[in-house]
Amino acid sequence: MKVLRWLNIILILAFLSACSSNGQSGGGLSGLFATSTPLPPPIIGITPAPDAPAVVTKYLDALKQDDYETMYALLTQASRDAIDLEGFSKRWNDSLNTMSAAEIEYTVNSSLLSPDNAEVGYSITYKTVLAGDIQRSILIRMHLEEGQWKIVWEDSQILPELAGGNLLAMEYSVPARGDIYARDGQPIVSQSDAFAFGIQTDQIDLEMQGALTKEVGLLCGFDPEYIQDRIDAVGPGWYLAMCEGTREEAQRLLSISPGGLVIQEYSSRYYFGTGLAPQAVGYTLPISPEKLDQYRRLGYNGSERVGQQGIEEWAEDYLAGQHGGILRVVSPSGQIISTLGQSSPQPADSVYLTIDENMQNWAQRSIEYFRGAVVVMEVDTGRILAMASGPDFDPNYFEPTNPNNTDGVSVLLSSGNTPLLNRATQGQYPLGSVFKIITMSAALESGLYLKDTPYDCQYDFLELPDRVLHDWTWEHCQERIRDGLACNSSDSVPSGLLTLQEGLMRSCNPYFWHIGNDLYSNWDRGTDIANMARGFGLGAPTGIDQILEESGQINDPATVVDAVNLSIGQGDMQVTPLQVVNFIAAIANGGTLYRPQIVEKIQPVEGDPVLMFKPEARGTLPLNTTNLAILQEAMMMVTQDSRGTARFNIRGLQFDTAGKTGTAESSNGLPHAWFAGYTMNEANTNLPDIAIVVIVENIGEGSEYSVPIFRAMVETYYYGSPQRYNYEFGEIGLPPYTPTP
Repeated sequence: MKVLRWLNIILILAFLSACSSNGQSGGGLSGLFATSTPLPPPIIGITPAPDAPAVVTKYLDALKQDDYETMYALLTQASRDAIDLEGFSKRWNDSLNTMSAAEIEYTVNSSLLSPDNAEVGYSITYKTVLAGDIQRSILIRMHLEEGQWKIVWEDSQILPELAGGNLLAMEYSVPARGDIYARDGQPIVSQSDAFAFGIQTDQIDLEMQGALTKEVGLLCGFDPEYIQDRIDAVGPGWYLAMCEGTREEAQRLLSISPGGLVIQEYSSRYYFGTGLAPQAVGYTLPISPEKLDQYRRLGYNGSERVGQQGIEEWAEDYLAGQHGGILRVVSPSGQIISTLGQSSPQPADSVYLTIDENMQNWAQRSIEYFRGAVVVMEVDTGRILAMASGPDFDPNYFEPTNPNNTDGVSVLLSSGNTPLLNRATQGQYPLGSVFKIITMSAALESGLYLKDTPYDCQYDFLELPDRVLHDWTWEHCQERIRDGLACNSSDSVPSGLLTLQEGLMRSCNPYFWHIGNDLYSNWDRGTDIANMARGFGLGAPTGIDQILEESGQINDPATVVDAVNLSIGQGDMQVTPLQVVNFIAAIANGGTLYRPQIVEKIQPVEGDPVLMFKPEARGTLPLNTTNLAILQEAMMMVTQDSRGTARFNIRGLQFDTAGKTGTAESSNGLPHAWFAGYTMNEANTNLPDIAIVVIVENIGEGSEYSVPIFRAMVETYYYGSPQRYNYEFGEIGLPPYTPTP
């Protein structure tokens, strides 16, 4: 062996010596590394091939983002010739959806390179909802094409089990959707047998037509004249969808069964009473194509109906329950090859709302024939007892098995009154004179005004150099003059000399214009009122979370005109009724702003609730104790003093209340009517005091329209129903005497 080794060395040295002696200089050791031809200089501008593991990392990062186009661009030309982008994307997407892969994790482990080929190994974990974690080690083959590493596509890159065209299949187990209840346990939404009621216009018995429209109206909550108008509008030969009811709800109508009435039975997710608080509760729809992948990754099979709007949407995870499934690998012919994982379904939870069924029913009836909202909230907790938005809608129309589905949805979606809008949380309005509560608070906190600071409230406000503004009493005087009457009534003569508290009681516009102008022009405190409004929670979400809400808008005044407008709740300011009831409750409870909440508890089939209502304080009104007491006293004067703007329609009410009327000018019709107030009777009734806010859009003055609805809510809270039904505009729960514009 030693001899052979030495012979090899001698031969190598002889070869090198021959090369070096072939016309080249430099012998000896230096000649060992000499070359007959000089090495070429490096070529500038050529980019070396990328690192193969880096390409795989890019490929898998794109997979985590469902970016199949980027993944496809990293494939070899041969792979792209074998499968187009659509087929490639579908293969991956279908597999991930079937797996219910909610998340993907990976680690690139090793690589083996040669000049034109590479192999990169990685570990991948699919975190699935229905089959648990699925972890595999996978090897990707790569080719160098035009200086770039490209991936050879194979089905086994998804899972090794899918080699040869095998597929994934999931056997789903879907629990029944959970129910929704009112606070007292009355069902709001449940699976139930129901009847769809409609009218076939060519089968109407003319002698029973009055009974038909009356009884259908009673069940469905429609004015009989509205039903008759629809019949007259279409003529004979048409089917008009009306509403739905359970056998118990429709017992009277079923017993009468007047001619022309069409009754069809069906079974579905049923919303009792044609929908209790429908904008807050919501409804269900089939999964949209745009969201199908999202829900498939969460374990849905795609055929379920999912929550839309309100509690149905917010509580989807609770109401849907936990789906179960068995994930299998099947051959192209459908034969089961193996099982990869499985899970059992878990029953859905039920949702109990803070809503009081009776209060909610009367709130809906009171606003039914208007556009507007009614919100009732416990002052010491933030618990919502009623949230009504008018006009409302029947969520049963969205059930495809409901025979009234097609006609009902068509009428609903064509309505110009946007019944799906929750005006209580998404309606944004100028607050009008209710905002004077905030202007008064800013005046008191500035130290420039006391509760007895006087002001002579006349018809006109003359402090602006380029315009004259008129008090509401002047407007009433002009109305009387047009009617040929003298201006001698209490609401058509100037209010005269008033204290600050009396200014709120009389809702004197000139006094509050004066405050806005004074703070802005004379004291360089032009943002005081806007800051106070924000401190009361206006211009920002209340934090209710469980249903959608808008923020509203409170801007700092840029001019003295802006400041004067803001001082009486006009201009560009916008609030929601929920924001208003929230700060009214805070005034009533001593200054604490609670987070409004509409969910009482989430109750599983067995065991303790997984979520329970708990009051959550979010802030404090920026008023000291003395000034808050002054404000509370002034709000009591609004309802109790003989000259208070709410006194006329509050008189005779056996319970103490405080509040503020408001009439907010609108750019699109008559003014919005507001009333915001609270009760003060807990010590005598053992019932928690409540705050109530009412807005009726484009109708008139708050004292005439919103105060009666406020009163009806107070009486319902203490007596179970309104005790006084008829007001200037008509009966609570029936169309107004004057049609709504």
